[in-house]
Amino acid sequence: MARFVGFYSCITKSVVACSAGAAIAVGPVGGIAAAVPRSDGVGHQIQTAPGTPDAPDVSALSWTITDVGTGKLLAAKEPHLHLPPASTLKTLFALALLPQWPASTEHTAVTADIADVAPGSSLVGVHEGTSYTVGDLWRGVFLSSGNDAVHTLARLNGGTDLTLARMQATADRLGAHDTSVRSLDGYDTPGQYSSAYDLSLFAQAGLRNPDFRRYCGTKSAQFPAAGGPNSFGIQNTNRLLVGSHGVEPYPGLIGVKNGYTSEAGNTLVTAATRHNRTILVTIMNPQDTSANAVYEESRQLLDWGFDAAPQAVTAGQLPGSPSPAAPRHSDAAHHGAVAAQASTSANASSRITRHLEAAVALLTLASVPFVIRAIRRRRSRSPR
Repeated sequence: MARFVGFYSCITKSVVACSAGAAIAVGPVGGIAAAVPRSDGVGHQIQTAPGTPDAPDVSALSWTITDVGTGKLLAAKEPHLHLPPASTLKTLFALALLPQWPASTEHTAVTADIADVAPGSSLVGVHEGTSYTVGDLWRGVFLSSGNDAVHTLARLNGGTDLTLARMQATADRLGAHDTSVRSLDGYDTPGQYSSAYDLSLFAQAGLRNPDFRRYCGTKSAQFPAAGGPNSFGIQNTNRLLVGSHGVEPYPGLIGVKNGYTSEAGNTLVTAATRHNRTILVTIMNPQDTSANAVYEESRQLLDWGFDAAPQAVTAGQLPGSPSPAAPRHSDAAHHGAVAAQASTSANASSRITRHLEAAVALLTLASVPFVIRAIRRRRSRSPR
């Protein structure tokens, strides 16, 4: 009987090893095979979707390339790296507040509207006593990156705290768990961060909103002048959209949002359409110190996206891995999503375990007659 037990143990180990090997080969249940990452030479990992060529190696610390039509993430470099977003955070501000009022809603500015604007902020020129439409203020946000326009809209919404809470809730609803909101306008603030991946989520959601799409693609507009009926011209600061400061405009560019602060460096979210295909690029903090690096690196990534997109129609998507950051304990919805994901993973693991156990049992039962015959033959040959 001891021989039988030993034989059973060998069968069990073999079956478990083979089954486990098969499970590893196919990967997690419902998972998508990831491309093999390559290094940019300084420790950052660049990934491209299976079936697409290698993406350009640009100097930005983090970036993503997305095919908006399919929703596929075609390539990325450190997409979940937490970095200051600068004014690209205004895309989240717009998502949270654009539905609140018609563009024609009028508001006369008061001192309190702009009292909390940080020194050194970019401004469009909001002045107390001057009447603005909500459309004027949104053009001030998107074209001039006006923090004064942002704060005025936030006061219309009920104040800073309520607006920050709405922004954070919007990020959480979109699954943007790399984002912690601490300012209305992207101004450098302790504890505030986002990621290239989350900025792509904001932009994709924004481009589905006709108002967002119109404002982010506006090249120039008139803005009411202080104290009277006159106005002055403002131009979009996205050089890739308007073509300025030595940057050639990108064909088919929709726009979206650029940003800069001393801590964030340059950041840019941009999208373009070509041959009925829209490619979205997010880029954060180029290490190239030349003045137009963020625009020219975005150009390279857009070009690659359009070249790679036809091949990516049948290609796999990069895995949208969850943020490495710990979840925010105040966010019950996020906890629920994490719990649901954990439950799904646990159920999948449980199913695999049950299948392995059943396979072991069946193979073990099937081997019993052979073991018994082997034991009988051995006994018949043994000297008596």
